[in-house]
Amino acid sequence: MSSRPFMLRPAGLGLLMLMLTLSADQLSKYWILYGLDLPARSSVKVLPFLNFTMVWNHAVTFGMFGGLGGAGRIVFSAIALAVACCLLVWIFRTHSKLTAACVGAITGGAIGNVMDRVRYGAVVDFLHAHAFGWSWYVFNVADSAIVCAVCMLLVQNFLAGGQQQDNVKTG
Repeated sequence: MSSRPFMLRPAGLGLLMLMLTLSADQLSKYWILYGLDLPARSSVKVLPFLNFTMVWNHAVTFGMFGGLGGAGRIVFSAIALAVACCLLVWIFRTHSKLTAACVGAITGGAIGNVMDRVRYGAVVDFLHAHAFGWSWYVFNVADSAIVCAVCMLLVQNFLAGGQQQDNVKTG
């Protein structure tokens, strides 16, 4: 048992990142829907390369599996919650603070999108990056946290050079 305060341990940091990500995601979506009233406005230019554009995402990334109809809401939510449970186990087993923080951000993002599916029947997407005739898909804070955290985990793994960098507790 460690004498360090819980929030200074990997699991504490992972749970903190989960809560920060989830809070930022849900607060941003609440403001988009009820403060800015983006559904009524459709799209708002924020910067020359960024708009707030309202999209109700009934599918998963890049619109995949959108043909599931109403069942998709339940299927996607159940899968995401099962993955989130596995990620929570990872948070509590890792000795790496960076791994715990990244996995916490991924988990918070996944839970934020599940909350949307349960509450609205679809995920609230609103960030639309574009420049020089190029347009990226519309996403949200949860999606951003997931992508950034996965990239950090990949970089961490690459820099470890194949060495075991995340000694996981097995018991």
